[in-house]
Amino acid sequence: MANQNQNQQQKKHKEDFSLKVTTPNINAGRVIGGDRLPASFDLVEKMQFLFARVVKAKRLCASQPCNPYVKVNLGSFTGTTRCLEKSTTPEWNHVFAFSKDRIQVPVLEFVVWKKKCDDPDELLGRVAFTVCDVPMRVPPDSPLAPQWYQLENQKGVKLEAELMLSVWMGTQADEAFPEAWHSDAAETCGENIAHTRSKVYISPRLWYLRVNVIQAQDLLLKLKTGNNSDIFIQGVVGNLALRSRFRSSSTNPMWNEDLIFVVEEPFDDCLLVTIEQGNYNKHERVGSCVVPLKNVQQRTDATPPASVWYNLQKPKENKCDEKVKFSSKLNMRISLDGGYHVLDEATHYTSDVRPSSKSLCKPSIGVLELGILNAVGLSPMKKDNRTDAFCVAKYGPKWVRTRTIVDSLSPKWNEQYTWEVYDPCTVITIVVFDNGNLNVVKNAGGKKTEEAADKRIGKVRIRLSTLESDKIYTHSYPLINLQTQGARKMGEIQLVVRFSCASILNVLQTYAQPLLPRMHYTSPLSRFQLDSLRNQAAVITTLRFRRAEPPLSKEVVEYMLDMGANVWSMRRGKAQFYRIAGLLSVLVSAAKQFHEIHSWKSSVTTVADTATVEELEEEFDPFPSKFSGDNLKRRYDRLRAVAGRVVEVMADLATQGERVESLLSWRDPRATVLFVMFCFVAVIVTFLPPRLRSFDIPAVPQNFLRRMPSRSDGML
Repeated sequence: MANQNQNQQQKKHKEDFSLKVTTPNINAGRVIGGDRLPASFDLVEKMQFLFARVVKAKRLCASQPCNPYVKVNLGSFTGTTRCLEKSTTPEWNHVFAFSKDRIQVPVLEFVVWKKKCDDPDELLGRVAFTVCDVPMRVPPDSPLAPQWYQLENQKGVKLEAELMLSVWMGTQADEAFPEAWHSDAAETCGENIAHTRSKVYISPRLWYLRVNVIQAQDLLLKLKTGNNSDIFIQGVVGNLALRSRFRSSSTNPMWNEDLIFVVEEPFDDCLLVTIEQGNYNKHERVGSCVVPLKNVQQRTDATPPASVWYNLQKPKENKCDEKVKFSSKLNMRISLDGGYHVLDEATHYTSDVRPSSKSLCKPSIGVLELGILNAVGLSPMKKDNRTDAFCVAKYGPKWVRTRTIVDSLSPKWNEQYTWEVYDPCTVITIVVFDNGNLNVVKNAGGKKTEEAADKRIGKVRIRLSTLESDKIYTHSYPLINLQTQGARKMGEIQLVVRFSCASILNVLQTYAQPLLPRMHYTSPLSRFQLDSLRNQAAVITTLRFRRAEPPLSKEVVEYMLDMGANVWSMRRGKAQFYRIAGLLSVLVSAAKQFHEIHSWKSSVTTVADTATVEELEEEFDPFPSKFSGDNLKRRYDRLRAVAGRVVEVMADLATQGERVESLLSWRDPRATVLFVMFCFVAVIVTFLPPRLRSFDIPAVPQNFLRRMPSRSDGML
């Protein structure tokens, strides 16, 4: 066992986690050999495909309707259209794509078949094309016009039936590429081929719904005693319910408490507010009211909305209740707060800081372009030693998903995407996953027989503020995945990044502005509220993407948004401790930084390399723990040791703070006199000129400091 651990440690030290500069064969605005991709695809390597579009047919069955379908054959690759039942003029409009690198035969053949239930399918005719005669088409050229072609029988005799087709050579820049049937994917996936296509997803525009519950009036309470007589407010939007604090039984209780929800446009849901009597486990409804979200006031600043008295409806228990006069009311302030940015990511990894209201959004300052080229050396993710890899990239509300390259440890995507940039101090996240939906079998009812999961391979974060304007960055990034055995390199991904801006002055101005919208500072939300609202936003985004085709799975969305980052981890706790300890060692840290700047040294490291097996077992341990006895005792002792070091750091911070506080406590009169004189001069210099800034938002130096990159970008 010791030898095995030693071998694992040696292997870990041998793995290369460095960032490598690459030289891909991309145009990047250059003309190579008189041929080039369009400007929107100049950051990827050109890939050629043979496209075949089957549009429609006529005069297939003269006497009666039939069930026709078309097979497209190119050597060992065969694509099939859907079968149209009882049709005389079928329309398929289906596009097939064959990679030019895999073309081994000179003839492309279209064969029309008539499907029969009991007998073998009947051949209705065929059309053949010579591959070398197919024309080349590159956007922005218009799509190739389809033509009618007469079918031939097996003897080469022309038939009356005709098939409308178009065949051309193109690249991944072709409009038909994303929706096309790809030969390499269909060979393995079958009916699950939809899960292999590249797609663009737009996350919903989210708002904060603030429900300020003030007081109730003339409640008809149940006759109860003790804790069972307490009352509370419950708000429900969709599948989420929030509750207020308990109040003692009273006909006119007061709360003055906020319940905050995350809701999505176009606000089709309703808010259900109920008054409950009892305890959290057992309670009865006293009254309720329903408020459509479309009728709720939208505000963009901290001005509170007007309070409104809402008539409550009494729950009907029997027919006699209808005769009882019910005049209970509830006073509330309800608003849709568009001045906030709804955080769905961690603040230091955020890719968008714009407020929810479009009227408050500023124009873009630049464009971010990402070319996802290929990956090499991927680890097998399935039992049969295969990997079906695809990439997901997120920046702002736009998520992109590349096509899945089936059964390849060195997949080539060569797909390019573009985003508008509104703030340079943001982060784009790229993650490689293994597709778990390709070989899932469905039962007779169309449901999956087993739960499919997309397994994560590795994550890359790129901070835009570290990129020079209009410079093309070509690097190979290590894909690092944290497992119970430690941090493991799962391969490398080659990316091309370019950040372009029209005016460098507009970019520099953002450094003096607050990172988040003004409402986050004038009416700040607590840390607990932000964590709760972030979870709500993640759930809404997950549900939205689950309805797309192909869907983005829950595990993909949660990993992209780092939803598990706030759970306790001994590994992360040690890493944060060493970060603080390193900051306190000012002289040593300054010397190291000066040496690295002087020598232009740059390396990619990970804090997980120092984690032990026991620490990783603790991080992957479910809650509550599955361990007991000596294991828990050992963990508790280790936690006490780390906590002791944390206490030492806290003591040092407290000492420094008390020294600052003592400047005004007159414990050292001479030092205090000097400090007061310094403050007096600073006040005269700073505040005698007209004040040029607002005090409800952070100062310019604070804004500038908050936008600086930190070592948190390298945390797993």
